[in-house]
Amino acid sequence: MEKSFLEKIIGRNSEKIELEEALNSSSAELIAIYGRRRVGKTYLIKNFFQSKKCVYFQMTGIYKGSSAKQLARFAKEVGETFYRGASIKTPTNWMDAFDELTRAVDQLSKNKKVVLFFDELPWMSTRKSGVIAALEYFWNRYWVNDKKVKLIVCGSAASWIIKKIIKNKGGLHNRVTRKIRLLPFNLHETFLYLKHIGYQCNYQQTVKLYMTMGGIPFYLNQIKKNYSVDQNIDNLFFNSNGMLFDEFDEVFSSLFEHSEQYKELVTLIGAHKDGIKRSEIDARNKLTGKGGRLTNRLEDLEHAGFVTSYIPFGHKKLGIFYRISDEYCYFYLEWIEPIKRQLKQNKTTKYWRSIINTPGYFGWLGYVFENICYKHISQIKKALNIGENSLASPWRYVPRHDSNEKGVQIDLLFDRDDKAITVCEIKYTDKPFAIDKQYAEKLKQKIDVFRKIIRTDKQIFLTMISANGLKKTNYMKGMVDGVVILDDLFGKNE
Repeated sequence: MEKSFLEKIIGRNSEKIELEEALNSSSAELIAIYGRRRVGKTYLIKNFFQSKKCVYFQMTGIYKGSSAKQLARFAKEVGETFYRGASIKTPTNWMDAFDELTRAVDQLSKNKKVVLFFDELPWMSTRKSGVIAALEYFWNRYWVNDKKVKLIVCGSAASWIIKKIIKNKGGLHNRVTRKIRLLPFNLHETFLYLKHIGYQCNYQQTVKLYMTMGGIPFYLNQIKKNYSVDQNIDNLFFNSNGMLFDEFDEVFSSLFEHSEQYKELVTLIGAHKDGIKRSEIDARNKLTGKGGRLTNRLEDLEHAGFVTSYIPFGHKKLGIFYRISDEYCYFYLEWIEPIKRQLKQNKTTKYWRSIINTPGYFGWLGYVFENICYKHISQIKKALNIGENSLASPWRYVPRHDSNEKGVQIDLLFDRDDKAITVCEIKYTDKPFAIDKQYAEKLKQKIDVFRKIIRTDKQIFLTMISANGLKKTNYMKGMVDGVVILDDLFGKNE
């Protein structure tokens, strides 16, 4: 029974191993788990531990709930878990609340494991609540000495969990025994999840869905089984009653206290498809120099999985760049936000199906596929038989304003430890991509400029990452050293 139950948790293999080890360890555990909202943190913990031989206690914070409401909920959960549903007195503060919880745990057999799961802990930590101070005290005074206790704290506000728990400078300093960052599904896991919920689609159709909502289980679960991919996109995104129509605002308001400033920052970054320099963000953002608030907010967005920072190959002097990494956010900013007022006037729409095959649509496909490749670096390395130690990054050359040279951009390259560099050209087309004479000359020029600017004696290999492979032409011979196709991106993570 246990095995069949666990099979319902799609993917999450390394996380399940980590949780299994924690449950079976001979000491108390303090586990911090964080990740993007809707990514499946609660689902993983609840479904994993409820199938195990342990007492499972869960307290979920109430969004914008007062301390009184949080404590009342806590008392109810303690009664249901430890006292067969009997009512217990609502504590007036978290010290009393955790004292009651400790007494309940102490009544259990020494050999009975107990999981204490505090879900959305940031929502429990209301102003002057004292919940963190109480948590620190009871962990250090009681729970750390009880080997049957497995304490799990969780939150969608990733930066809060990192700052208040993982990097705590008070009573929980260096107390976390395990930390888990739960990421969205990759393509392989997304395909398995869609199959699990009964939605039949191939790799190509899975990628189209992934481009709009990423590997977020909650979003994928909204898909209607009798709708095509494009019908589902219309229904979920472009219908004013659709589940994902207002999700952008809801996600940010639930995670960040000053959500408008965070949305403005994401919008600014999203407007620069090739990435934007930190210095340019400084120049355009109103928070520069104000007590490090801009730096903190960029870190918050990165911890939440909305943006990614990187340094282009060979350009350390240029500093850090940022780009949107969350598929849903980019899709929303690109397609929904500009026409949201018009969409609100319509309850149903076929907008998405009306713009398929337009130039803007194909441009979007190319950019988002490139972003997906960045998230499947391990699969690309495996397909090319490149060592895991090779460093992946984009590269670009911007000539001086008074120069006649043309700028060059390389989508992705691998700086390998075997004195070689693999340069990748990423293309998304519905059919095998054909390299003609003009495109071959463009690729040759790109490699020549790259070799000239970086001044390396390493071997340089050219790889095409093309969703549907390459069409055989005379121009690809002697130029392309490797090809990565869509099937390779669906390979399992080893």
